[in-house]
Amino acid sequence: MTQTVDLNADMGESFGVWTLGNDSALLDIVTSANIACGFHAGDPDVMAQTMKLAVEMGVGIGAHPGFPDLRGFGRYRMHLPLPQLANAVRYQLGAAQAMAKVAGGHVRHLKLHGALANMCSENYEMAEACYRAALEVDSEIIIMVLAGTQQQKVVEALGCAYAAEIFADRAYNDDATLVDRALP
Repeated sequence: MTQTVDLNADMGESFGVWTLGNDSALLDIVTSANIACGFHAGDPDVMAQTMKLAVEMGVGIGAHPGFPDLRGFGRYRMHLPLPQLANAVRYQLGAAQAMAKVAGGHVRHLKLHGALANMCSENYEMAEACYRAALEVDSEIIIMVLAGTQQQKVVEALGCAYAAEIFADRAYNDDATLVDRALP
């Protein structure tokens, strides 16, 4: 097993007339990018532009699916039936793959966003539904998981390629999940 450090950031989160972040500056620094797929942030034009820049700069492209929550930036917990959740992941990954292909690249990894990721770090069945859905679309995709959580247990059970991540700028609970941003 090869161990490397991948400096990774979320981007492609602007949409419509709203600009969020400086993707071109971040792409000078990171080795891979989690690009929003339109549900929690981003839109088709932003996705296309961000993926084009990532390809030009040699940055690995990742799909960053989230809950359908533009207003809350994907940070509101939603309790969706697992089949509906799986379809949302498939849909967003498919959109990311199409945009990456047109940009001359490919989606190499998937990382869940915000509340979806947080809930999957706590809930095995939810994580399994999301990751199985992604693997049905692309059996070779690398799943990025929060190290030491239910997410990691799922990918290990599935036997798929995965990368375990840590956040340098966040606090952790004793069970390896992230401390809520609202708490000090």
